[in-house]
Amino acid sequence: RFQSLGVAFYRGADCCCLVYDITNPKSFESLDSWRDEFLIQASPRDPEEFPFVVVGNKLDMEAKRKVSKARATTWCRSKNNIPCFETSAKDSVNVEQAFVEIARRALQNEAAMAKEQEQMY
Repeated sequence: RFQSLGVAFYRGADCCCLVYDITNPKSFESLDSWRDEFLIQASPRDPEEFPFVVVGNKLDMEAKRKVSKARATTWCRSKNNIPCFETSAKDSVNVEQAFVEIARRALQNEAAMAKEQEQMY
């Protein structure tokens, strides 16, 4: 019902953080469609180089884990080596590292695009 709002929310984004629940395989299996939908709605100039980060959350619930780190890493490698983090928002584990990485990648991408535009003129 909210899909029509996608363009308004995604257009002009500098990066995208895809989050799944390590205790919920269905959330992990949705990463492909979430990534594809983001790329359709945001229409970045270079989809292959657009900065993504994948975050597996709820690391504090390790005993209930259903998505292995290896599975997530394999998926990320298959998508142009997207950086992959496991976090616990509840316990503040790796959250800052994930956001620092997405910010770093967004800034690198912006700098590369600016340099590319300079070379065109």
